[in-house]
Amino acid sequence: MSELPHGTVTLLFTDVEGSTGLVQQLGSRYERVLDDHRSLIRGAVAEAAGHEVDCRGDEFFVVFPDANGAVSAALAAQQSFNEHAWPDGVEVRVRMGMHTGEPSVRPEGYFGLDVHRAARICQAGHGGQVLLSRETRDALDGQHELEDLGVHELHGLPEPEHIFQLAVPGLPKRFPALKFSRKGLRGMRIVLADDSVLLREGVARLLEDAGFDVVAQGGTAEDLLRHVAMHKPDVALVDIRMPPTQTDEGLRAAQEIRERFPDCGVLVLSQYVEPGYAMELLGQNAEGVGYLLKDRVADVDEFAAAVRRVGEGGSALDPAVVSELVGRRRRDDPLEALTPREREVLELMAEGKSNQAIAEKMVITLRAVEKHVTSIFGKLRLSSTDQDHRRVLAVLTFLRS
Repeated sequence: MSELPHGTVTLLFTDVEGSTGLVQQLGSRYERVLDDHRSLIRGAVAEAAGHEVDCRGDEFFVVFPDANGAVSAALAAQQSFNEHAWPDGVEVRVRMGMHTGEPSVRPEGYFGLDVHRAARICQAGHGGQVLLSRETRDALDGQHELEDLGVHELHGLPEPEHIFQLAVPGLPKRFPALKFSRKGLRGMRIVLADDSVLLREGVARLLEDAGFDVVAQGGTAEDLLRHVAMHKPDVALVDIRMPPTQTDEGLRAAQEIRERFPDCGVLVLSQYVEPGYAMELLGQNAEGVGYLLKDRVADVDEFAAAVRRVGEGGSALDPAVVSELVGRRRRDDPLEALTPREREVLELMAEGKSNQAIAEKMVITLRAVEKHVTSIFGKLRLSSTDQDHRRVLAVLTFLRS
């Protein structure tokens, strides 16, 4: 290990997304995919003067004397993955995360919090995504296109991380919300619209007390759209019925926000249970969308959690809306194969609850919930892919049936 660089270095972790599914799909043929993946990684690392610290299965830990070398290797590797002719038409998507710091060096490798930060940043990403810490961003020469993803709390780290995404030329730039993270409430910006001044001010006060930053308020749909365009908030809260007709102005504004500002979550507040409006809002995507009755605002903790989920790209549907959708009569119901327990799990998924929250609600183990969720995916024929994406597809199948 004597050749490993000391002092300030950039640590890069990589990991194949959905590798377990690939193994199940390919069997012994996965060995060739793994060999090709390793060859492409090592070629990009060598070209950028990097050093391989560890390789376990489909994971790599490499280090570079400077941040520009790490970014160059990440760009080259991602482009090579995209261009490579993978066997059996499979798609190999690799997540990458890097951090610049001064880790301790021992004969067996690198140690310290900087190593854990780089690994956690990698784990938060999705296949094809390259994430950087603020320290790595600051160490670059400024020639790269970066997107500020904000401040996130990553599991096991003592302080929130300011994370940036590296744009890879020719490859997608849009990804779901980061995994295993909780966006810092102090960094979550809210725009609020309701024609009732009393209610609007009350909701704003509750959100501010919960740690959110309410950057603008308005009483009409036009106000809402203008504020969203100006402030680029994380979440827009809007009443469905607003002036001048008191019908669906708020809903139309919410749909326009989803089209024009895809990074902004939308949480609709309504006085009544209107499942048709909820389905219209969901459209083809349940990410970053919420529909709650105004009565739910009284439960501050649940309300704040719903706003946070929507801001992080999740969903939050009022239990009353879910219950009414469940009660509809269905023809050719794709959910008939589900057991009553599985249907109950799916209902709670539709409300936006995590596996842990479902376990607590149903008073069962987390492992039991995970088994139910896996069974639901199988019965709904949702192929093995990103876990969060399959969760959204399952919810949409449930709501539209």
